[in-house]
Amino acid sequence: MPSIYQKTIKSSLEFRGVGLHSGKRVTMNILPAAPNHGIVFKRIDLKNNNLIPAIFDRVSGVILSTNIQNEFGISVSTIEHLMGALYGEEIDNLLVEVNSGELPIMDGSAKDFIKQIRAVGTKDYDTPKKFIKVVKKLKLVKDEKYISIEPCGNDLKIDFEIVYKNQLIGRQRKSTNLFYDDLNPVYDSRTFCLYEDIEKVKQLGLGKGGSLENAVVVKDNEVLNEGGLRYKNEFVMHKILDCMGDLMLANYKILGKIKCSRGGHQLTNTLLREFLSDSKYFSIVEFKEKKLLNSPFYSGPVAASA
Repeated sequence: MPSIYQKTIKSSLEFRGVGLHSGKRVTMNILPAAPNHGIVFKRIDLKNNNLIPAIFDRVSGVILSTNIQNEFGISVSTIEHLMGALYGEEIDNLLVEVNSGELPIMDGSAKDFIKQIRAVGTKDYDTPKKFIKVVKKLKLVKDEKYISIEPCGNDLKIDFEIVYKNQLIGRQRKSTNLFYDDLNPVYDSRTFCLYEDIEKVKQLGLGKGGSLENAVVVKDNEVLNEGGLRYKNEFVMHKILDCMGDLMLANYKILGKIKCSRGGHQLTNTLLREFLSDSKYFSIVEFKEKKLLNSPFYSGPVAASA
């Protein structure tokens, strides 16, 4: 059952690591924030215009990561794993201070974020959450890729499929209920790439901080990482983590079902933009108390900023 009250963390946390694409050393601090603050990033390496609200319409890049940018052109990238952790742990309000333009990749999963967040614990406010309740199905198709969102009571389910020519990865499909399932395997699943794609990534000026310490690398039918995979379906579970992170940019938690095949950051963001641009697809609801989760008492327009 989802929490109906807004949450933050009880105390600040620090993370240090390397940016997956920039290769730079990064320090990130996440701090508690007041109700209705939302998730806001702050570039502390810059003195002015350095606040970036984590909202779907601020997404400025989706090549191998999710990047957001404020109205002054200040950006922060590779936010999806932290945002996925916040979605799963139902955290609504944080200030994220980072001294670089990219978040630390840690081990390529959300495992370290979850460990520290759970160690300090969360704080509930008495301010109700707002939820985006899907009332009409929307489906997008692009070539062999598709994504849809449809009503699903007061749950959020993600049904994700990946299809790779590589025989080790192949076709994998996983369905997860974010409010009721054990999300630890999703949090623990690492980003991955094919060995033959590494040079292409570097030619784009990306992947400068990538290594076997923060990404699963597949060469032919072999996983190059010591110890191999953490889970047989680690690949598709990482895609679910990415999807969670991108959905967190909706500003409110979603009550509905997402179904996706061969998708990624761009397709999820395109869905959010089309879905939230037309009120015929959704309503905004609050709940008086947990026992009334099936009886929303408020509906209104979606907020477009933090």
